[in-house]
Amino acid sequence: MANSERNRKILQELVRQPDNSRCADCGAPDPEWASYKLGVFLCLNCSGVHRSLSSQVKSIKRDFWEDKLVEFMKSNGNASTRAVYEKAVPVYYYRPTPNDSVVLREQWIRAKYERKEFTGEIKYPPVSYTTGFYEGMLWKKGKENTQFLKRKFVLSDREFTLTYYNKEDESKGPKAIIAIKDLNATFQPEKIGHPYSLQITYQEEYHTRNIYVYHENPEEIVAWFNAIRAARYAYLKTAYPTGSDEELVPMITRNYLKEGYMEKTGPLQKEPFKKRWFILDSQNRKLLYFKGQLDAEELGAIFIGTEGNGYSVRECVPNNARGNKWTCGVMLVTPERQFVFMCELEGEQKEWLGALKQVLSRPMSPQDYTTEAKIKYKR
Repeated sequence: MANSERNRKILQELVRQPDNSRCADCGAPDPEWASYKLGVFLCLNCSGVHRSLSSQVKSIKRDFWEDKLVEFMKSNGNASTRAVYEKAVPVYYYRPTPNDSVVLREQWIRAKYERKEFTGEIKYPPVSYTTGFYEGMLWKKGKENTQFLKRKFVLSDREFTLTYYNKEDESKGPKAIIAIKDLNATFQPEKIGHPYSLQITYQEEYHTRNIYVYHENPEEIVAWFNAIRAARYAYLKTAYPTGSDEELVPMITRNYLKEGYMEKTGPLQKEPFKKRWFILDSQNRKLLYFKGQLDAEELGAIFIGTEGNGYSVRECVPNNARGNKWTCGVMLVTPERQFVFMCELEGEQKEWLGALKQVLSRPMSPQDYTTEAKIKYKR
């Protein structure tokens, strides 16, 4: 008969080993679950996905472990299992983190263990997002309304473009041809109101534009995301031919550092406050603001440089404020003017201050100076 206490101690020792001390699938620290079918240690959230795949899962603290299952965990573990199931993950394929969308986590796990996409075996036909060309139908939100309509999208990493059509009759030409150069894609299920949804952001002349899309199939929307990442990676390899993967991969797509509503006043700080949706794009050092959170086009953009270049941020209490319902102030100082924003809660104020300071503290690159000049020219 298995010695329950002894086996529990063995599992605790195993999970403290460096390779096992984080979830095998999302990297969350201190996993408390394990798949005794695969021999990996998992966090609670990833263990739930494994259960849905009929992968036998147990708690390493609360469940009873038989001797043979403990021996199996000892002879496997996260590192050896990854060597099999993650042998050939494309460099551009997005590996989810603990804070990512549920659909990203689930499809990563299914791609690894169920569809075995990364074992290095040649597949025919090849996995869709690896071909350099991807097309299909997505539900797209209208620019001026909340209605989602089915539209055809075509992605090409040969042309470095994402094209979409307003009508199924392609002879009338595309509605928009979007350059991969400035494109970003991020999962936004709560914001868009659909679990399998993307926000696609790009530059149109001097403005930032947003497209909101979703698909009914979770595998399909994640395939679109990784196809976009594949095209972005191909573009970056041509734009930065000497760049290493360590440098280029973080540039492929990015989640925004902070989003949310704040109230904003005008340049004299005497104008009425108006509620606006803000997005902090830390990679491009931009604070974008929109009338609403699902708007297609920005109202404005604020470049965030460094303190050495005349930028700073601090708490504030505005003078002569009119129309503001919120009381927790943030002042962003640039060489041209002072911006005053109001947050509803003190916690939000602290989060915005921390996020803005994080951008301020990062040195500027040559590309950042170009972005700064473009924003000043736009004004």
